[in-house]
Amino acid sequence: MKPLRSPGERSPSGPRPPRRRPSVRTILKIVAAFVVLLLVTGIGLFFWIDSRLGGIDNVLDDYEGRVADTPGTNWLLVGSDSRKGLSAAQRRKLATGRAAGQRTDSMMLLHIPDGGDRPTLVSLPRDSAVTVPGKGRHKLNAAYAIGGPSLLVKTVETATGVHVDHYMEIGFAGFVDIVDAVGGVEIDVRAAVDDPLAGLKLKKGKQVLTGNQALGYVRTRKGGALPDFERTKRQRQFLSAVVKKAASPGVLINPFTSIPLAMSATEAVAVDEGTGAFDMLSLGLAMGDSPVTTVVPFGGNESVDGGTAVKWDRTKALALFDALAEDRPVPKDILDAG
Repeated sequence: MKPLRSPGERSPSGPRPPRRRPSVRTILKIVAAFVVLLLVTGIGLFFWIDSRLGGIDNVLDDYEGRVADTPGTNWLLVGSDSRKGLSAAQRRKLATGRAAGQRTDSMMLLHIPDGGDRPTLVSLPRDSAVTVPGKGRHKLNAAYAIGGPSLLVKTVETATGVHVDHYMEIGFAGFVDIVDAVGGVEIDVRAAVDDPLAGLKLKKGKQVLTGNQALGYVRTRKGGALPDFERTKRQRQFLSAVVKKAASPGVLINPFTSIPLAMSATEAVAVDEGTGAFDMLSLGLAMGDSPVTTVVPFGGNESVDGGTAVKWDRTKALALFDALAEDRPVPKDILDAG
């Protein structure tokens, strides 16, 4: 016969005493530890990214007659057609061709105002007729082919009167890697595209583009009465979309996307030697702030060394660049023209 339980002994099947809830002090300690961990991780990642940025020497060196520093912060963003980092199989898949050397495939001037106004992103058509210092009248992209990034910066500053504070460029391979690192980017394709030369076939409407598709999307000249004009619009549209996706909380707080993105971005881009991670953060925030977008107003053509180039509308182009140089909003009629 089993002995009786002693008085007060709880039955095995009886109610358990309530669990002790963690005190407010304990919860605060846990939250504080988590915040400290995030800060330490974020700071470590920040300096890691800074150490991985590849600087290009002498891009923004002073020269005789250089335009004085202008208010706000100005970035020259360049997409090159460099095939560096692409295997033969990748070049075939991406339909990049076998062109040797390196040229500028797209150029944009981003102005970040000192005040609270929205940034302005201006496409500089690569076939624009400009004076390349010391070389005469050429298409804008010839400046890079002749003298690399430093001559391109000098040409842009001379043509626009806007002082360039930072320079960043990216090639084909890096472009694809960044898009794939964020899991693709949603784009509203305004009209169906079928362009075998760019390796691209897209339906009309919103869709998520992979890195390969995105590269074809910004390179194709299909669609529109003015193909190069439509091309600059797609480039601005895509650049804004990819930066917004990269800066979204779903990407940044997820280590499975943020770390591959950081690795891809630092391997893909080249910047001037004075640009660091803090500047890149500022660029990302500006692009995520829904910048005003336009293209340099143009009209007609001009014969230059290398063929026929696009001629800027001098009056409207001056109004555009004067506004940027003086850190003022671009007049609406100029934006409409672009």
